[in-house]
Amino acid sequence: MSENIRVLVVDDHPVVRKGLIAMLDTEDGIEVVGEASNGADAVDQAVKLRPQVVLMDLVMPEMDGIEATRQIKQKAPDVNVLVLTSFSTNDKVLPSLNAGAIGYLLKDSNPADLVKAIHQVSQGEGSLHPAVTRQVLQQFRGPAEEEKPAEELTDREVEVLRMMAQGYSNQEIAKMLVLSPATVHTHVSRILTKLNVASRTQAALYALRKGIVTLDEK
Repeated sequence: MSENIRVLVVDDHPVVRKGLIAMLDTEDGIEVVGEASNGADAVDQAVKLRPQVVLMDLVMPEMDGIEATRQIKQKAPDVNVLVLTSFSTNDKVLPSLNAGAIGYLLKDSNPADLVKAIHQVSQGEGSLHPAVTRQVLQQFRGPAEEEKPAEELTDREVEVLRMMAQGYSNQEIAKMLVLSPATVHTHVSRILTKLNVASRTQAALYALRKGIVTLDEK
């Protein structure tokens, strides 16, 4: 029996925070291990509790979610951050991803999407809201189109990259391609190395920029 995904919920609005906790408590396989109402407390709790996923609000007192994400990744690099916010503007999205968040969802997302994102992020697999993806892509017009991977991707790696960009998990990719999860994990690691990127989220953005997958397919 697999262990529950340990989640820390961070939001400065008590009603929102308690509502998220109540919703997640009904989900099999997810355990809320703590909560925080500001960024400074979020950093302390993340270091102390070592959750697999921090569900992070951005606009909070004392320390905002972007700085909290940066400090968490510095002090507890094994903890993955999933941003959950009302803001999809570039001044929030890009700094969050640059700070180390690998997931970014808007608060108008449905509960099923949030649960799926938590599962993906717990495995180190990025998850971006479609509206956020569009915002990020706007930053990569022009010279970035000329970038090339350090080493050419194989046909199979391109296939796996396309499915990563469409939001499929390693397990889903393995099932659809009739491969073992270990083989898919190896493909993903090689893709990240060849593209010289640090996360699946960055690899997915590369695939979108290069037209390997389109927003309509996501």
